[in-house]
Amino acid sequence: MATFVLVPGGWKGSWAFEAVVPLLERAGHTVHALTLTGLRPDDDEATVAAANLDTHAEDVLRLLDRHHITDATLVGHSYAGMVIAAAADRADGRISRLVHLDAYVPRDGESCWSSTNEHFRKVFAAGAAATGYAVRPPDGGDPRRRPHPLASFLQTIRLTGALARVPRREFVYCSGWEDRTPFTGLRARLRADPEWQVHDLPTGHDAMREAPEAVAALLLGDRVADGAPGLAARGAG
Repeated sequence: MATFVLVPGGWKGSWAFEAVVPLLERAGHTVHALTLTGLRPDDDEATVAAANLDTHAEDVLRLLDRHHITDATLVGHSYAGMVIAAAADRADGRISRLVHLDAYVPRDGESCWSSTNEHFRKVFAAGAAATGYAVRPPDGGDPRRRPHPLASFLQTIRLTGALARVPRREFVYCSGWEDRTPFTGLRARLRADPEWQVHDLPTGHDAMREAPEAVAALLLGDRVADGAPGLAARGAG
């Protein structure tokens, strides 16, 4: 049985995976859904201001230590692609699979800011204008979202090369928001890389909410999700 560590993207907490967790657990797997530092309901302003990408990678590593996990599947949504990449690079071989769920897949020296598109750079800048350290959530969406630490969007990642030794690396492209997605070029890049497997999901960015059965089926290794016509999985190379 697998051990899944689910890491939410910008502005979200562990609740982002609330519809997926029981599906994985029902299949007999162990599941840990994280809320990153600065996104927890009781985090004060100083905690939010100080949190960066390193902080969030350490959140993942502490969870691995606390639960004595040595064979984890890390799943990162959106911004959390940065987090799981940084954590896997530092995890001393404890990660067996990475799943970037419509998420950034950084190279050394890149940041969420440098990897995203102009639309989201404007969202980040406008959202941080009031405080200078926390990016308010975009309008609409789940009311549980919280201001996101700006430093985590800006900090560049430092990768040693250990990330490339994770045996299984996957990218999920959500095709239902092509007017705004920052991941079109990334999808093309990874499809050309034989070390990556690329999957397409016909959903918007919030696939965990829109199609939890399809997301769970993909994580469980099914090529087509029951009840989710149109799900396609394509190997890259």
